Amino acid sequence: MLKKFLRPTKLPAAADWAILILRVGMSVLMLRHGYAKLSGFLGGDHSFADPIGLGEELSLILTVFAEFGCSILLILGLVSRAALLPLIFTMLVVLLVIHANDPFDDKEHALTFLIVYVTLLLTGPGRFSVDSSLYR
Repeated sequence: MLKKFLRPTKLPAAADWAILILRVGMSVLMLRHGYAKLSGFLGGDHSFADPIGLGEELSLILTVFAEFGCSILLILGLVSRAALLPLIFTMLVVLLVIHANDPFDDKEHALTFLIVYVTLLLTGPGRFSVDSSLYR
């Protein structure tokens, strides 16, 4: 079952190119956010929101893992669907907890990432990915 979850879906060539652009483009944008948090963490700044009660430092570590680590995996197309799960969870927390009472404009950024991540979860990483090479 795990192998089926990780295996890329066969799509037309144009769709594979579109997924590559979407996967890499959104990951690079998210990588910016993750890198800023990682730099702060490595610089000794461990203050962070604790939206689901795990503690500030653990919340920061998990967010850096999702935004930085999983974005790199997604750029490569390596264990893509598994890498999308922490990203989706992080965007749900941002959308539904952090910005729960904020106007839509403040939620729009997280919602955009969430829509793309769910789409990639459904389509898979496409032909131009490490996953595709591994599961050919």
